[in-house]
Amino acid sequence: MPPNLLKSMSHILSPASPFKLALIQLGNVGADKAKNLVHTHKKILEAASNGAQVVVLPECFNSPYGTNFFPQYAEPLNGESVAMLSAAAKEANVYLIGGSIPEKEESSGNIYNTLTAYDPTGKMIAKHRKVHLFDIDVPGKIRFKESDTLTAGDWLTCVDTKYGKIGVGICYDMRFPEMATIAARKGCLAMIYPGAFNLTTGPLHWELLQRARAVDNQMYVAACSPARDLSADYHAWGHSTVVDPKGVVVATTEEKEDIVYADIDPEQVKEVRTNIPLYNQRRFDIYDDVSDSVQEHADGTSTKKK
Repeated sequence: MPPNLLKSMSHILSPASPFKLALIQLGNVGADKAKNLVHTHKKILEAASNGAQVVVLPECFNSPYGTNFFPQYAEPLNGESVAMLSAAAKEANVYLIGGSIPEKEESSGNIYNTLTAYDPTGKMIAKHRKVHLFDIDVPGKIRFKESDTLTAGDWLTCVDTKYGKIGVGICYDMRFPEMATIAARKGCLAMIYPGAFNLTTGPLHWELLQRARAVDNQMYVAACSPARDLSADYHAWGHSTVVDPKGVVVATTEEKEDIVYADIDPEQVKEVRTNIPLYNQRRFDIYDDVSDSVQEHADGTSTKKK
């Protein structure tokens, strides 16, 4: 047997413990940013009051979603949205994965679709800029090109919590399996994706992709959407969902504003990986381990080795 075929079980899952996850499927995200932030703060506290220890917001929770809106609503990471998220995480005493906001980088002027994460003291502990921009054209259904106004991020991100490591991506990132594979092989017990699939892609692939990423990597996968607003320019699919390491949907909702709760148990990850031992059966003698090309850094980011 080639020496690199078997990898130590110690590399499969970082130390982890159970926790209660909440996905806040926000409604009423309109043109008034201040109003959006007040409503979001209220919902974070509601999730915490119901026992959530890790709380997730949807993509673009502070503004309408659309390439025409990103420049108008973009703000630096010392702006009002980050200030609210930090304060809310501290007040709620939760880990907060703050969906995403349009971020304007002051040094370059570039605009990113950016996720920030906070610990229960309100400290920002991770930042992820959407790596894969949503550029699609489905004739007669939808055309959308984020790259018209956004710049893509250039690192992968894991959020290190006291419950374990959690990989994150944003919406279209979910379609690229390498991100979840790298997160799983770097010790994450879950991938979490704030997202906003639409009425074309949502029915086709929203749940399917979550289940695929979960089964491929034997980990939890959760995706948090905005609620659907048919009066808005962009119509989100909704259906925020949590999938377990077997690929089973354990919590979900419909299209309206709601909070989805799920208990995350690292023992389920260990059990599935023991019963179906993919991690000891991969043939790295005939194909590469994609995670070996990525170097982890102390701030939770990972970049390609030089």
